[in-house]
Amino acid sequence: MATIPKLPAAALRLSVAPMMDWTDTHCRSFHRVLAPQALLYTEMVHANAVVLGDRDRLLGFDASEHPVALQLGGSDASLLAQASRIGAEWGYDEINLNVGCPSDRVQAGRFGACLMKEPSLVAECIAAMQAVVRVPVTVKCRLGVDEIEDFDVFLQFIDAVAATGCTGFIVHARKAWLQGLSPKENREIPPLRYDWVHRLKRERPQLTVLINGGLRELHDVHSHLEQVDGVMLGRAAYHEPYRLHQISAALEGHFLQSRAALLRAWFPYVESQLARGVALKHMTRHILGLFHAQPGGRAFRQVLSEGAPQRGAGMALLEAALAVTERREDAA
Repeated sequence: MATIPKLPAAALRLSVAPMMDWTDTHCRSFHRVLAPQALLYTEMVHANAVVLGDRDRLLGFDASEHPVALQLGGSDASLLAQASRIGAEWGYDEINLNVGCPSDRVQAGRFGACLMKEPSLVAECIAAMQAVVRVPVTVKCRLGVDEIEDFDVFLQFIDAVAATGCTGFIVHARKAWLQGLSPKENREIPPLRYDWVHRLKRERPQLTVLINGGLRELHDVHSHLEQVDGVMLGRAAYHEPYRLHQISAALEGHFLQSRAALLRAWFPYVESQLARGVALKHMTRHILGLFHAQPGGRAFRQVLSEGAPQRGAGMALLEAALAVTERREDAA
């Protein structure tokens, strides 16, 4: 069997979670500026859409995004294999299977978190995906679903999938309720059980285990990295992008840059997209939190929120938004 190339250790230590309607290519290009070595993930894309849909729209990404992983949804092993092959051909560095999303729409399609109840099916899917690609195939899962709250059952799920040769597991350290809670509530109400993820790494040290769920503070990141292989940030990285940069700098050893310098480093990407006819609003929505809790932060968001949807909005608007923050900093 051919050896599967491994991702750099730095990419595994810090990653940004796949988030529907958020982590598109524009978002990822900005996050790459903030975190030069972190592993970035696409939004979840259903395998059927990859096989039959508009691949340029669904799979297109900028070369600067590497290392970048494609997250797939689905439960048909054949379709997932086809989609994995296509994703690898497009240049993705990892293919990931979503076994954690609890939304009603996802459940109706028999994928996402409900697959925690079907470890043999997940193993079948992973085996089919691994058979057709030469990049890592990983799983993002929960601790369990509904009334099931037993570490041994969770471990049995991991072992069933790992028996295929899969070694990469990203664990959202909560279980999911498939009925009665919204996706948002499923990110907040089920208690975090970080100890289960730490125990998984202790008991299965040969696996690469990344932890996800509620992570936002640098000291917590350092603490988890003493017990698992990597941390995955989610909404904290999106709503407060500078937090991602700070954590990246601490872990990767690069210098902290100012918010303005980071934004200007992203300008060449924005200019290239504007030249292709992409509207500015599709990009600026991902940077609204850059000046979170800073002087001029509210004015920065207002300038972009009001101006970006206007016809012809371009680089001058970004400069105007930055100018507002600089004036507020001077006043402070």
